[in-house]
Formats: sequence, structure tokens, C-alpha cells
Amino acid sequence: MAGGRPSEFNRIWNNEDGLLRIAGWARDGLTNEQIAENMGIGLSTLYEWQKRYTEFADALKTNKEIVDRHVENALLKRALGYEHVECTYEADEETGEMRITKRITKQIVPDTTAQIFWLKNRKPEDWRDKQQIEHSGEVNIAQTLKAAQERAKT
Repeated sequence: MAGGRPSEFNRIWNNEDGLLRIAGWARDGLTNEQIAENMGIGLSTLYEWQKRYTEFADALKTNKEIVDRHVENALLKRALGYEHVECTYEADEETGEMRITKRITKQIVPDTTAQIFWLKNRKPEDWRDKQQIEHSGEVNIAQTLKAAQERAKT
């Protein structure tokens, strides 16, 4: 703040409306790059402001966590399968009000792709594609080759 001039953050964003807009962008799932672009600043400035202004860092972090939880819950629901009720509405002939005429409970089957994604990320030691296997014994190549040749003769 040269000469006591307020920073751009304090002038434009450090108020209820500014922080609410930032929080909304984070909740909408925007990346830091997109948020910086919306704010008209560079990504390095965004990171600097996160270090300098606690209220700004909190608005981003808290609201990103909210949307992350929603996505996690949706992924888990999709992985496990679920039921949902589908309703058909028609207008009442006399009153014109919409009323439910049919309810159908639909079963959404578990999604194996969601299950695989979940397990590979939550339990990588058991589910990653590449397993690390340690061998503590000794392998004698000459002896193994000799045994294979003996079996080939018979």
C-alpha cells in the first residue's frame, strides 16, 4: 500500500458483496484460474491475496469444500445405486392446479465405473492398477534354467 492507498483487494473485493461473489464462484466449481479471470487479476495475485487476506482464503476454501462434498456424495450415491420417485403431473380440469397423477419408484443400479473410481482413489493400496510386489527370496537363474531343460528332455 504505497502512500496509504488501499489495495485493489480492499477497495473492490473486501466487502460483503465482493466476498459473496468470490464464494459463489468457488461453490459453482470454478478453478482458481477462472476465479482470477473473473476478478480481473492474475493467478499469482490470487495466490498472494490468499496468503495475505484470511477472509479471502476462507471464502475460497470453505466454499470449494462444500461443492467437493456434494460431488463426493453424488459419486458415492451413484456407486452404490439408489431409488428415486418420478412423478407425473397434470392440471386439474376444474381448478387448473397441477396435481400428481402417477408416482413411480425407479431403481438406479450401482455404477461400476463410479465404484472403480472411488476405490482407486480411496483405497489405492488395494485397488490401483499397478501393484507393488516385494520379493524377499532368492532366484537362481542357472538352477531354474537347468530344471527347465531337464523337464523339456522328458
